Amino acid sequence: MAEDRADDRVVARIGKPHGLRGEVTVQLHTDDPETRLAVGNVIDTEARAGSGVPRQLTIRSTRVHNGVWLVAFEEVPDRTGAEGLRGTRLLLDADAAAQDDEQDDDAWYEDDLVGLAVHDPAGAVIGTVTGLEVGAAQDRLVVELTDGVTAYVPFVEEIVPEVGEDHVVVDAPPGLFDLYRNP
Repeated sequence: MAEDRADDRVVARIGKPHGLRGEVTVQLHTDDPETRLAVGNVIDTEARAGSGVPRQLTIRSTRVHNGVWLVAFEEVPDRTGAEGLRGTRLLLDADAAAQDDEQDDDAWYEDDLVGLAVHDPAGAVIGTVTGLEVGAAQDRLVVELTDGVTAYVPFVEEIVPEVGEDHVVVDAPPGLFDLYRNP
């Protein structure tokens, strides 16, 4: 029977292999990668059924190369093994996530945000959050606007002043959404 992972939080998603010694690129979904991906940490995984990815991986090494986080795991000694990890989600278990939520009221995870309605400051619905892209300088909300256009909104307090239980408020600078409508 499959374990229920609905309350776990995504720390990162594994991308492509890097080099020959089992390192992989990761797309971060945490504001504290140094702690979450510290050497020796055992982290839960979520992978497609039948992939052969272990339920947990032990961090062997981490480093940043040209702005990209690279992670290696004790259980994956080479590039062939790393190739099989592609697309795997690295998870923070629900208990640890709840502890973090108590300590940091300003931390948001992609799972918290996806599906929230996006309102302008006057309260009009302008779209729905469909994702969160973690960037080196700042994160961006991925928003599907009501006309079906996908837009990217810097996830900074000046532009996203409010995150509620069922919506976010986006105070977009003039012309932000036009950038995506008229490429």
